[in-house]
Amino acid sequence: MKSLQKNLKNLRDTLKTVSVPEKVFHYTKPANVKPPYIVWQEDSEASAFSGDNHKQEQQVHGTIDCYTKTEYDPLLDEIQDALNGSEIGWNLLTVQYEDTTNMIHYEWEFYIV
Repeated sequence: MKSLQKNLKNLRDTLKTVSVPEKVFHYTKPANVKPPYIVWQEDSEASAFSGDNHKQEQQVHGTIDCYTKTEYDPLLDEIQDALNGSEIGWNLLTVQYEDTTNMIHYEWEFYIV
């Protein structure tokens, strides 16, 4: 079974290959950061495989959120291209316009084994 920490660091490093690596945050962003930025977080074990009374494989689930004020932001394709070039499973979950912040919020879910 791969290390949980190694899997999470791999996701972090994958996301930091985009054009704004200094704006990739785990759980929350600092107050002074302006868009665009990415926040990611793991939230659960999606599935697991056990054998010989031990967990053999663990799939971790979470979300990646990108906040931008730019319509058709190239960062969106960068995120998807980075995920495609990795061992991370993913899908685009939601796209929302947030009236209170005037930002477009893209949310992907990810699965790592």
